Amino acid sequence: MTKALLLIVSLFGIISIPSASGSEPLDLSPAKWIWHPSGRTLQNTFILFRKEINIEKKVKTAKGWILADSRYLFLVNGKRVQWGPAPSDPRWQEADPLDLSAYLRPGRNIVACIVCFFGTGDGTYPIGKPGFLFNVNIDGRKVVSNSGWQTRVARSWRPGAYKRWFLRALQEEFDARAFPYGWDSLSYVPDNQWYSAQEVSAGGAESSVCNSSSEYQWEIFGDPAITEIRKRSIPLMEEKFIRAEKLSGSMTLKWTGSPEEYFEMLIPNAFHAYKSATIMQNVPGPEYIIQPVGRDAVLLTFEFNEQGVGWPSFTINAPEGTIIELLVHEAHTPGKAVLINSHFNSWTRFICKEGLNRFETFDFESFRWLQLHIRNFNRAVTVSEVGMRRRVFPWRNVPEIALSNDTLQKVMNATVNTLNNCAQETLVDGMARERQQYSGDGSHQMQAVFQAFGENTLPYRFINTFSQGSSLDGYFMDSWPAWDRLARTIERQMQLTGWGPILDHSIGFCFDSYHYYQYTGNKEALNEVYPRLVKFFGYLQKLLIQKESLLPAENLGMCSVYIDHEAYRKQRHKQLALNLYASAMCVNALAPLCELFNDHTLAKKVSRFGNRLLEGCIRKFWSKRQRVFIANLPWIKEEKEIRYCDRSLATAVLYKQCPGGNFMNSLEILRDCPPQMGFSYPCNAIWRLWALSENGQMGTVISDLKNRWGKMSSVWQNNTLQEFWHADTDDGSQWSHCAVAPLLMLYQGVAGAVPLTPGGQLYRIKPQPASLSHAKFSIATNSGLLGFETTGLRGNRIIRITIPRGLDIELWLDHREIISQKSQKRVSRGWKKYRIRGDGRMLTLPLKYT
Repeated sequence: MTKALLLIVSLFGIISIPSASGSEPLDLSPAKWIWHPSGRTLQNTFILFRKEINIEKKVKTAKGWILADSRYLFLVNGKRVQWGPAPSDPRWQEADPLDLSAYLRPGRNIVACIVCFFGTGDGTYPIGKPGFLFNVNIDGRKVVSNSGWQTRVARSWRPGAYKRWFLRALQEEFDARAFPYGWDSLSYVPDNQWYSAQEVSAGGAESSVCNSSSEYQWEIFGDPAITEIRKRSIPLMEEKFIRAEKLSGSMTLKWTGSPEEYFEMLIPNAFHAYKSATIMQNVPGPEYIIQPVGRDAVLLTFEFNEQGVGWPSFTINAPEGTIIELLVHEAHTPGKAVLINSHFNSWTRFICKEGLNRFETFDFESFRWLQLHIRNFNRAVTVSEVGMRRRVFPWRNVPEIALSNDTLQKVMNATVNTLNNCAQETLVDGMARERQQYSGDGSHQMQAVFQAFGENTLPYRFINTFSQGSSLDGYFMDSWPAWDRLARTIERQMQLTGWGPILDHSIGFCFDSYHYYQYTGNKEALNEVYPRLVKFFGYLQKLLIQKESLLPAENLGMCSVYIDHEAYRKQRHKQLALNLYASAMCVNALAPLCELFNDHTLAKKVSRFGNRLLEGCIRKFWSKRQRVFIANLPWIKEEKEIRYCDRSLATAVLYKQCPGGNFMNSLEILRDCPPQMGFSYPCNAIWRLWALSENGQMGTVISDLKNRWGKMSSVWQNNTLQEFWHADTDDGSQWSHCAVAPLLMLYQGVAGAVPLTPGGQLYRIKPQPASLSHAKFSIATNSGLLGFETTGLRGNRIIRITIPRGLDIELWLDHREIISQKSQKRVSRGWKKYRIRGDGRMLTLPLKYT
């Protein structure tokens, strides 16, 4: 056991590197970390904290900070205030701002907090130690967390409850009979189950991993020399209640065994389902009245208008001891499955007190379908107010997109809603499964967040927090801050998984950092990030196979190479795409960042290394006869087939890596998609679309968006984009996943809008509406919204561009176009470019060849 614990400590040490933060630490002293008096805390333990505050007169201002490990729900006088905190690296936690000015009143007040300590890994939580920290200034009077607070174990949630799934910590079971209702109000009188809080730190300057609470599961000890608390770097989320659209079905279940055992172990053939006329619906409301049918259970299935992220909830009037399992799912086909319990154990159990009960899950979910499995009742029960407290990022700009094609319109709407679900406090892949922040295929969201929503703080948080997953060796934990790759390091050492920290995601993060600078011009935001990028470059150099001048795609040790799920038949086929990607990163992203930080010698070294990788790719994978990179060129005789991959072809076209500029064959393969070409899953499909759009193939791109993306089931059922090209209902498929290619092609393809200078003071506009007869949307820039509208078809098209003040555009048009603007010069491959200064007015362009 001791050896296992030491292994955990040493593996956590892999990512414990000193911070180079340029941000000012937040010292919340004299507040202290507090916890319930204890010698150990079991996983999924809930603690209640309360304190009475007497206010002499009307409050003018009551602002401060709150932080808890792992998650909190804060209340004042029984009213919900906020839920948090945002997922953070445990060494550099972010405290949430708290404004109680509108909640406190003259006289006695109760401030209260429910804190859940996960104690085990989660998609939003890598590791930590239990604690609660609070510091609010009420008109000059400090109210802080200390031993003056009262605490109680909330046994309505059983401490030590089992984990839901590998990447979800909390399998929630709430027993209303054991909950001290009114505990957060003035009328409540604490009994002997309440204790004075235990102070577990000397002050409030260090993260929870440094406090003295007992963390017996992992035996971790934070280093005060490197940890600090920081201010929340993004706004608080917005919450809005959404009612379920309708009751889509009801069934009665006769259990042949124990329902508890079924939900614990997924016992097959545990029940029989039949229809029964036991449901009466009353409106308005609506309310659903359910009559008991012996000892059988009743199942109500509700659907929402679209998939969202939030807290599912309902009200039920029922006898004491009635049990409800609330199940959620992304996608369901009525009649295909009875219980929608096929999505990573996405259920919560509630046990009723007598009479009226209002239930809401403690943690949020991502779903469109909600099911209530009601059992153990002996009188009529009434269900009402079924809904979701939906959470969405408070975007600066909500995109308004109008397109002439109905299918494309649906695809764009689905992409926007997908970003509402995936881009919240972190940029995750899918909220219903991992809820983890990835670089690589997941970080394309960052550019869409910039251009569609005009949001800079969320990309900043992504760049900053992801970089904190830098290992001692130099590679990045490719999903961070989260549990996945922290756990995989253990599994990898024991050869129990093929997944290690993904090397190509680390490469992608160097691109992400460069793109962040291009969109914002904010060099200071990279002060903490840049040294970690340099360290990663050192790691890349150590991996090099000297005789080939290539990075390996197999047998890397701790790391693994992903590139894509679907585009490859063999792992060794990924070596070409990996090395072209790394070469492009070195030359086009990391070297320019080195120059930005005045590391001129290193910039040259990085560029040379990137060029060496390209030379290795050309020697091993370039076919002089076909004038194209072939992913399995060294093994064609053995494999008796040719394999291309869209990723390597697109990279070579985009970054001009084809020898002698011979890229047309690559472009043709990308356009035609022959069966020999591996085709990436949706998140990585953007590379092919980028290459096509940059080389005048927007007709193919528009067709692809209509006929491939437009056929996604999720677009029409959930108003989202699914993870794979095919998605089934009632299983583990992800129906809201972070593929944002349609939006990127709208902005960067149809409008051809990309920043040319850091901070985006100069934007390129290269219109390519192709078959779109009308499109109207705006591109968010640091200078304001850049309006873009196209009307008509080729031969008789009018494009209108509204350029905000402070923004210059470099307009690219077909060289045959004649407009009133004076061109700068003719650009290769048939384009002219024009420099136009923005003055807030609309530029109208009648065009014939565009």
